[in-house]
Parts: sequence; structure tokens; C-alpha cells
Amino acid sequence: MGGDHGCGVVIAGVKRALEENKEIEAVYLVGNKADIHAALPERGFRDHRVRIIHASEVIEMADKPVIALRKKKDSSIGRAADLVSEGQADALISLGNTGGIFAAGTFKVGRIPGVDRGCIATVIPRQSNEFVLLDAGANVECKPYHLAQFAVMGSVYSREVLKRKNPRVGILSNGSEDSKGNELTLEAFKLCKKLNLNFIGNIEGHDLFKDHVDVVVCDGFVGNIVLKTVESLAVGMFSMLKRELTHNTQRKLGAFLAKAAFQSIRRRMDPEVYGGAPLLGFNGLVFKAHGSARERAVASAIRVTANAVKHQINQTIARDIAAANIILDAETTLPANA
Repeated sequence: MGGDHGCGVVIAGVKRALEENKEIEAVYLVGNKADIHAALPERGFRDHRVRIIHASEVIEMADKPVIALRKKKDSSIGRAADLVSEGQADALISLGNTGGIFAAGTFKVGRIPGVDRGCIATVIPRQSNEFVLLDAGANVECKPYHLAQFAVMGSVYSREVLKRKNPRVGILSNGSEDSKGNELTLEAFKLCKKLNLNFIGNIEGHDLFKDHVDVVVCDGFVGNIVLKTVESLAVGMFSMLKRELTHNTQRKLGAFLAKAAFQSIRRRMDPEVYGGAPLLGFNGLVFKAHGSARERAVASAIRVTANAVKHQINQTIARDIAAANIILDAETTLPANA
């Protein structure tokens, strides 16, 4: 119920996803029953796998997430999170308030045992593949321990969902040297070196699109700035190209000849292909779709989430986090006489 274009586009995306994936056993449409029923006929949608769960309230974008989740007992995000926590659903997908989704994951779905904080993992395309950026905005203030756990979860997601055999993990810093960074990144560097990861050390901003790294680790403050900058740069570059290539007849001819190449780049950078971002570390998969998502993006969100369920990434994260915590706890616990 929280998307920019109403529940109709969500229903259209669900229809498309169910047509493409016969392995999905059920999809719960959680929201205002009257609005959902009104949108179903115009989409020509009937599928025995669809169930409607009524929720009379919506956590709006302007709401303070934790307060709204507590006060709006019958919110669609809250009801959907209940389905996951009760074991009726494997995953929650929402186009709504990011903070509300994260709060529902934290307080209703709950974290995987051993995970100190959940995080937002964003898949960002580059020339030949993608990299995972985390945290992309959920945790503004972090400790080194948290970044080390983000590294473990990001490595699992890259390996199991993006099919990187041995994901290269790096910490985003202001220099590649071991001595560069602030107190947070320097301490996180020491921890990550001791974990069972393909840790390549510090990486800089110019490394992101050179296929040097598969998992980029940072706190949510830095990660969100990187994400928004990359998104705006992509939009800006396409706008500049369009303006310059339509400046005169000669350039228009060149643009026409290169049309296929530009379309290929646009498809590669299209956020609707990825559908949004997984929130890692919760007892059930939680996926944040773009608020502006339309049919194809919703279908992509369902496809990516169903794939993550199929590959049991939560079970793998739980196993790898448990192994990592043995090392992390030993490194971060002070001696008794200290």
C-alpha cells in the first residue's frame, strides 16, 4: 500500500511474477481489502496462489517508523511482518517506508541469532557484473563489529544469489593503504582480516566500477551517500548525452547509428531489473522495493526474493555468522585484568 502508484501496479507485478515462476506457492497481498479487490478485475488477474490479508492502516512516508509501527497496529507492513514471524510466509516485500520496513524486520520478524544489526544491501551494476554495497542507509552509526558482520552477510549474498564463487570483500575508505581510514574502518579492517573471507583490504571510490571488488562494506551514512550519488550521476550522464547527441543533425545521425549501444547501457543500468534491495540479517527475507516501482520492478523484486529463499541464504548467513562471531568475540573481548 505504500508505493507511489497505488496497489494496482503491485498487483500487476505479482501477476507477472506468478506467470514467470510456478515454484511460488503463495503470495499474500496485504493491505486495504476494498482497494485490492477494486484493482484485481481491471488487471484481469485470477490465480489460486493469491490470498488477500486485510490491513486497515498504512505507515506513511512522513511517519516516524518505530512510533508508527507501534501505534498503527493494523498497518500493512506490520501485518506482513507478522506473517513472516509466524512462519506463514518466507519473505516480506514492500514498496513503502524504508524505516518502517526495517523496524518491522527488527521488532517483528527478528534478527538471525548472532546478528547484531540488520543492514540494507544494494546491488549496483557495472560494465560486466554487479557489486553489493552495504550498509546502504539503515545504520548511520556503526561499530567495527557491525561492519565485520556486514562483510560476512554481503559475502553470502554475493556468493549465493549473484553467483560469485569467491567474493572479493573490501572496506570503503579514503585510501587503499592499510593505514588509511578513520577509527571505525581501521578497526573493522583488523577484524575482517581474521575472518574466513576473501578480504582484499581497503578500496577507494574509484575502485567501485573497475571490477576490483564484489562486496563493498561501509556504515549506513557513507553507503547512502554513495548510493544516491551513483543514482544521480547515472541520471545526469544520460541527460547530458541526450542533450549533446541531439544538438545538431550530424550528432543525431551518430546517435541513431549508436542507438543499440545506448539501449544496451540503459538496460544494464535499469533499476527495475533489480527491483530494490534486500535487508539482510533477519529471520525471514525482507526486501525493500523502490517506492516508484512499477509492474516490472515489482516482478523483479519477487523474482530476486524467491531466488534468495530457494538458495536458503538465511540459513547460510546464520552458519557463517556463528563461525565469524567466535573470532569476532575473541578479538573484541578485553582481557579480564584489562
